[in-house]
Amino acid sequence: MTYNSSSYTTGMDRTARSEEVCLKFPPKVISPGLAALLVQKDKLGKLMDYSGPRLHFQMVVIFVLTQIIHSLLKLLGLPLFISQILAGILMSPVIFSDEHSLVTISEDSVAVLGSVGALGFMFFMFLSGVKMDLRLTWKSGKLAIAIGLFPVLVSLIFWLMTVKTLHPGGNVFSNKIFHLAVTYSGTSFPVIHSLLSELKILNSELGRLGLSAALIGDMVTLVLTMFSIWVNTGIQKGSKDVLFDVGMAMLYVCILVFVLRPGMKWMVKRTPEAGQIKDTCFYIIILAFMISPRFTALFRVYFLYGPFIFGLAVPDGPPLGSALVEKLDPVVSGLFMPIFATTCGMRFDLSYFKYSTKYAYHQAVGAVVTLIIKFGVSLLLPLLCKMPTRDSFALAFIMISKGIVEIGSYSIMNDSRIISEDIFAHLTIVIIIVASVVPIAVKKLYDPSKKYLCFQKRTVMNSRFNQELRMIGCVHVPGNVNSIINLLNASCPTRECPISLDVLHLVKLSGQATPLFIAHHNQQKASSNKSYSDNVVVAFKQFERDNLGAVSVNFFTAVSPSNLMYEDTCNLAMDRLTSFIILPFHRRWYSDGSIESEDQTLRSLNFDILERAPCSVGILVEGRRNIKGSNSKDTLSPSNSSSYAIAVIFLGGEDDREALALAKRFSQDESVSLTVIHVKAVDSLEFFLAEDERMLDKEMLKDIKESVPLTYIEEHVKDGPETSTFLRSIVKDYQLIIVGRRYRSEDAITLGLEEWCEFREIGIIGDLLSSSDFFGNFSLLIVQQQRKRN
Repeated sequence: MTYNSSSYTTGMDRTARSEEVCLKFPPKVISPGLAALLVQKDKLGKLMDYSGPRLHFQMVVIFVLTQIIHSLLKLLGLPLFISQILAGILMSPVIFSDEHSLVTISEDSVAVLGSVGALGFMFFMFLSGVKMDLRLTWKSGKLAIAIGLFPVLVSLIFWLMTVKTLHPGGNVFSNKIFHLAVTYSGTSFPVIHSLLSELKILNSELGRLGLSAALIGDMVTLVLTMFSIWVNTGIQKGSKDVLFDVGMAMLYVCILVFVLRPGMKWMVKRTPEAGQIKDTCFYIIILAFMISPRFTALFRVYFLYGPFIFGLAVPDGPPLGSALVEKLDPVVSGLFMPIFATTCGMRFDLSYFKYSTKYAYHQAVGAVVTLIIKFGVSLLLPLLCKMPTRDSFALAFIMISKGIVEIGSYSIMNDSRIISEDIFAHLTIVIIIVASVVPIAVKKLYDPSKKYLCFQKRTVMNSRFNQELRMIGCVHVPGNVNSIINLLNASCPTRECPISLDVLHLVKLSGQATPLFIAHHNQQKASSNKSYSDNVVVAFKQFERDNLGAVSVNFFTAVSPSNLMYEDTCNLAMDRLTSFIILPFHRRWYSDGSIESEDQTLRSLNFDILERAPCSVGILVEGRRNIKGSNSKDTLSPSNSSSYAIAVIFLGGEDDREALALAKRFSQDESVSLTVIHVKAVDSLEFFLAEDERMLDKEMLKDIKESVPLTYIEEHVKDGPETSTFLRSIVKDYQLIIVGRRYRSEDAITLGLEEWCEFREIGIIGDLLSSSDFFGNFSLLIVQQQRKRN
């Protein structure tokens, strides 16, 4: 079947052409199989006549090409989005001619591949709305509101002035050009969120400011887009139609806010606490989303924003928002969006530059001018607020970032004949350049870890003895609460040696895009209906009352991605002038040596904090449970004994000296019995230690012996196995053992043990004591002194 169709370019100069397209009816979907095709010639070509095998083949080619390109470009710091676009360009007629249409875009293949990609983009917009929390717009600071609002408006005004200058007689509101202008100057929250996530600065100070500004900017862009559509409608049809469209759009929003959102909240209330949303509720929401494009057409809402606005109405976070994101996001981001980005690249054709109209060049100039003005305004505002120059430049680059949302919008405009192919080609080049330059520039300008390079010593050794010791206790699961409380009870805090404890509850970000950091003591009431840390607060409040005057407790909750939680911990340590951070070990055991629980993401977090912390760090390994599955109390619990037996295993070095200083703070109470076990190499092997280290060790031991009543044990060993045998014979007599991490400090005392070390984050001796070979219900604290950094 053949038919003629005309296509045209939108602008001041229009050229018409005719195309002859051949379509086969009925369409071939499922092939009869390879066996049936073996008897035919050109077997692969015959197989590719069927849309099903062709779609599968195209998906494989997209995946392989994207991964090959990204493996090369990621060395330059370019995002995956660029690799997907370039894969599409390679699959376009730029490389393959139309007769080699196994992988290239063609009239019949785009009907399938393009539809799959478009469906993925609709899901992406829906999930972007689900992740956004509009309540944060009211809590954004003045700077975030200004950066979100003024760059969009000012750059839009300059674009209008530029177009008016280039075309004095043109109408900037005609032919939907104003709608195109909004996409130039607008801000996309999903694009900026993706950029910050890829750069791993999502919950840094700059990342939080950028997200807040992007949230404001995205809402402004949404309003301007709807306004541009209404203006175009008014020009074409009249004011009555505009009023009707506005009224229908408002009705759509009201239905979502006052009907569907309360219904979804009712579903959430019927979900048990810490339970999963029912599958029926999940399917109802997916069904509502699938039919939302039809309702957007009915209510005169721009079809791209229909699913997005519907997603905004879904309650974010657990249980509903997180369930939608956890179930849909892997498929959307891993399968559908790469296909959509690649199909956008497949629309790109360099040949259109040969026939570019003057109007297309003017549009490209307008886009560049808009970016420059937006960058300048985004740079000026933070500079006026005394933000550091490098951070201001980084923020300005973040605010002009372009990505999948913009190129998706241009692709839809191209398909709808709102813009011509040559305009689309120019804008695609602009997006590729901006999306490539921005991440490299931001990474070069902004390094959040630099602020942890403090010159001030923040260690237990350097803390004044008669002043409070500032500590942070990190909590992930309820079991961590009892572990930290039991450790602090074992330290027997007194009014003379008080402890200031900041409890940081770390919660994985799920179903939301924006990280949260809640300081509970600064809140009159909860910032939302979510009670992330109620049980944690109650437990530590009771601990504070039990140690009135000796312990002061403050509570913080950080909701952020697991791989970025170290930012919240280190930032809090910087702000609170902390000297010591307590981290829970990632593994817990039963008394028979079997593993009770294990969390590898927690282990990665511990590594990140050990590497970046601006103070000393301790990893707490809990004692083994006496009865499997029982609720028996820890040996450090005050009810178990009227005295506490604490041992410090001292081998030498800065970490061991820090462990000894901490034990000195713990042993001020009469109920604490401190034993220092000094393991030394035999005289012939003393050369393993540097002379200055030996002098510092002797001075530290001398000071401890003079100021604290203790039991001192000295043992000479010749190698690691002898050290292991000696420690195995004595550890069962103590309830808490404190050791230094001594990472990369193998000497004669530990010779031969490093190759058996399973957990490097707790050092050779810590790993040895936590192994199943060491029987005893003791807890273990591994200490690392604040690292010196250049």
